[in-house]
Amino acid sequence: MKIGIPKEVKIHEYRVGILPSGVRDLSAAGHQVWLQAGAGEGIGFSDQDYAKAGARIESSAEDVFAGTELIVKVKEPQLEECARLRPDQVLFTYLHLAADPKQAAALCESGATAIAYETVTAADGSLPLLTPMSEVAGRMSVQVGAANLQKSAGGLGVLLGGVPGVDPARVVILGGGVAGTNAAEIAVGMQADVTVVDRSSKRLRELSQQFDGRVKTAYAASDTVDRLVVDADLVIGAVLIPGAAAPRLVTRDMVKRMKSGSVLVDISIDQGGCFETSRPTSHADPTFVVDDVVHYCVSNMPGGVPRTSTFALTNVTLPFIRALADLGWEKACAQDPHLAGGLNVQGGRLVHEALVHKES
Repeated sequence: MKIGIPKEVKIHEYRVGILPSGVRDLSAAGHQVWLQAGAGEGIGFSDQDYAKAGARIESSAEDVFAGTELIVKVKEPQLEECARLRPDQVLFTYLHLAADPKQAAALCESGATAIAYETVTAADGSLPLLTPMSEVAGRMSVQVGAANLQKSAGGLGVLLGGVPGVDPARVVILGGGVAGTNAAEIAVGMQADVTVVDRSSKRLRELSQQFDGRVKTAYAASDTVDRLVVDADLVIGAVLIPGAAAPRLVTRDMVKRMKSGSVLVDISIDQGGCFETSRPTSHADPTFVVDDVVHYCVSNMPGGVPRTSTFALTNVTLPFIRALADLGWEKACAQDPHLAGGLNVQGGRLVHEALVHKES
């Protein structure tokens, strides 16, 4: 099969859909990899590195899309990329369609088959292709939150871990899943006062044991969320409903009552965001202020550390790419119901349960 790897076009997105080692693996299996020139430069790999591994280097995205059957990306296709897709083509990438009706419509119009990383499942119900980026985003969220709490960034002027005799910052993490747990690990390591909020009592018990009491836990009742958010210095939104839009847990009224200079970091922004005041931002212009509260809502957070992110992502995507290339999407999905869970668009229609439910 001919597999196309275009260069990402989202602002300050430097990740790439495959590493040279993956090209070598696919080439050894008899497949052809077409890479757009310069696609790997942002993670430190040259076109020559890819060519040595067996890739064919193409000068333009148009050539990559036109000449291949399977397109592998990282971020959701921009509208210009959707327009290049064909009905006989398969797209394998992050999609996040619940929060992007324009992209959903464009993918349906293309007729292509689109399989989303974020809804591929594992036997235990987890999301193996979303997990590594959730780990990265969770860890990054505390870094960027701490930076934006500095006065020069518009924040309170608070050191996350405090110092002897001075209280640390209060960090509230909404969601105890992969992203939230990784955020808690970094926040605890920086000696902040950390509370994780979740609607699963079982998960809260697990977190309490995992962190040996160093993290406070709270059940996600609306009045509890209100109280914790209003008193917080840094709030990290890390809630996820697979394939569906994120619930808006923090209202505009709560934001109005937060301290001037407090910070909100919305990891859930790819799925629409979990703060009512959120809107997507980019690495080029990452923050905005509402009611004196700093909002960081970058929709491709892991793109800020593209080398780490690409290695982590392609470690888990390559076996699925290989299956799609070896078998074609229909046989691959028929043989693997977990890969079939990634099917979002087919035959001009939205087919994932969460998207069909939302559309109806």
